[in-house]
Amino acid sequence: MREHVFEFPALERLIYGKPAAQALADEVERIGARRVFLVVSGTMNRTTDEVDKVRAALGSRYAGTCDSIPPFTPRSAVLEAAQLARAAGTDLVVTFGGGSVTEGGKMVRLCLQHNITDVAGFDRFRAITHPDGTRETALYEGSHIPQIAIPTTLSAGELTTGGGATDERVKRKFSHGNPQAIPRTVIFDPAPTVHTPLWVWLSTGVRAIDHAVEGLCSPRSNPVSDGMYQHALKLLASSLLKTKRDPADLGSRLESFYGIWLAIAGRHGGVEMGASHAIGHALGGSHGVPHGYTSCVMLPHVLRYNRSANAERQQLVAAALGHPGEDAADVLDHFIGELGLPRRLADVDIGPEQFASIATTAMHDKALHANPLRITSPEQVLKILEAAA
Repeated sequence: MREHVFEFPALERLIYGKPAAQALADEVERIGARRVFLVVSGTMNRTTDEVDKVRAALGSRYAGTCDSIPPFTPRSAVLEAAQLARAAGTDLVVTFGGGSVTEGGKMVRLCLQHNITDVAGFDRFRAITHPDGTRETALYEGSHIPQIAIPTTLSAGELTTGGGATDERVKRKFSHGNPQAIPRTVIFDPAPTVHTPLWVWLSTGVRAIDHAVEGLCSPRSNPVSDGMYQHALKLLASSLLKTKRDPADLGSRLESFYGIWLAIAGRHGGVEMGASHAIGHALGGSHGVPHGYTSCVMLPHVLRYNRSANAERQQLVAAALGHPGEDAADVLDHFIGELGLPRRLADVDIGPEQFASIATTAMHDKALHANPLRITSPEQVLKILEAAA
């Protein structure tokens, strides 16, 4: 008999297929918010009318906008956004954009709840993982100010209870987890995502595949999460190729949203991610590689490294991707190539001179210590990096 707990997050509603502006207006009315602050993609705000549609739908409830959260959510940018939100008397944060914007909204809410006004103020709320895998988590009151998230990529941060911000002083991104961090409502509208650069959409889709693959291969897998992960892989594999062929196909984009929904839902069953995520966090937060790309260049190589520990589980991955009996790493490598995305570290400007730093940073990541083939030293991480070079 296995024992574990499947935790259901505090997400109240997930609305899909409805135009974002109208869905948001209805949710704001339902929640009763009066001062709605927007954290949005700067490019979308400046080059499209999508944010204007949202402002118009909010009417007198609109309180202000921040469109200056850069990739990897630097603490300094969060503080600037929080200052604007504080001055606006915000009672609801709405995020409209990619993963950094979604995380930015979570971090703004943390700042408002605990009056964080400088970069050091985040330190007492971050989780710490030591190189031996032991972990210190901060216990604190979650934000009373809710969030509604309208994502425009497939990063799926809107469906998690965690968030993060980069400490520029040490060039590392630290996680901040709290059950109340998850948005109250998520709106999946594929129409605004046509403005997302295609490489971002497709690569964050591979990131979602990474969630499902590492979840399905996790030693802490369970039958309920397995079903979610396998169907997520089927949906994502099909829909991403369709979007590559026809970026205007909104139906395929909505299918991809369904896929990330399932891929993240499985994680609430206590399933842990592995080395692809851990190394990806180091590549992103400390070396500036987009998170979608980190999965493209690492996941097949991590699968090969782990094959001796979970070959049977990897067969489930290959089957879900439509290639039963084949090698899962090879299937994924070919799939990523079909999408026209990078497949080696050299493709994202990461060279051997950076490997030692990446390996050392990865040792401080929770996911590394849940990898199916146990990793206890930076030298093991170096082997994976060398294979991906």
